[in-house]
Amino acid sequence: MSAAPRLRLAALLASAALLCGGCSLTAGRGGDITGSVGSAPMTEQAARAQLESLAERYRTNPGDTANAMRYSRALRATGQAVQAVAVLERVAIRDGRNMALLGEFGRALADAGRYDQALQVLQRAHRPDQPDWRIYNVQGTIYDQMGRPQEAQALYNDALKIAPGEPAILTNLGLSYALSRQLPQAEQTLRQAASHPQADKRARQNLALVVGLQGRFAEAEEIARKDLPPAEAEENMAYLRAMVAQPNSWAQIRQADRRGQGQRTGQTPPTTPAAPPAPRG
Repeated sequence: MSAAPRLRLAALLASAALLCGGCSLTAGRGGDITGSVGSAPMTEQAARAQLESLAERYRTNPGDTANAMRYSRALRATGQAVQAVAVLERVAIRDGRNMALLGEFGRALADAGRYDQALQVLQRAHRPDQPDWRIYNVQGTIYDQMGRPQEAQALYNDALKIAPGEPAILTNLGLSYALSRQLPQAEQTLRQAASHPQADKRARQNLALVVGLQGRFAEAEEIARKDLPPAEAEENMAYLRAMVAQPNSWAQIRQADRRGQGQRTGQTPPTTPAAPPAPRG
């Protein structure tokens, strides 16, 4: 099996979005993991096209919160999470009551692997009387990345109370169940996510993963073929079949999770959808 499918499947085995932090997800390659509230998705290509002009505006007027947020978003989409944090950190000192800014700042911190600080910032990013499901969803992905699935799942369920049936939340919840070895529950949740009209291929590929982890490889390959070329779907299933057959298969999945976290903190992630915190809304 070639290295590329192995890398892509390793990303599928990584936990929380979890590219799925908001209501829609960044397409293609890039480092933006948790998405952005109230903005259109930014692909790596679009981010690179805007990066120079956004940087120039930031140098000219670093106090422009709206531009700083767009600049940070572009940095994250191109895998520059640390720089994105630095941009928003400076602005947040002056505009610390801006909920949208705090949401962006928390996401940038999470993408940079600064989970404890991200949780503190995100806690202030919505009011108790006006909770934001996207914030709950991102907080859940952070707890999953920290290896605290019970707290993550409680937050996903809180998010679902606000946005019932939202596929971004269901995808993260299903993957959290999978990493907790609750595979039947994971499958049920991911089937619900994949059946949603607004679901994208990440939900289906993660469903294929969970079905395959239960040994139903033919069914998993059939699901995977809906979005992947037949040869790649077949290679992914062959690799997954070999992994599941080994006695230390869950240890390998956790190793893939750790590699995925490294990719989510600034390395260029694979093109195939990753398993979860990740996602835009």
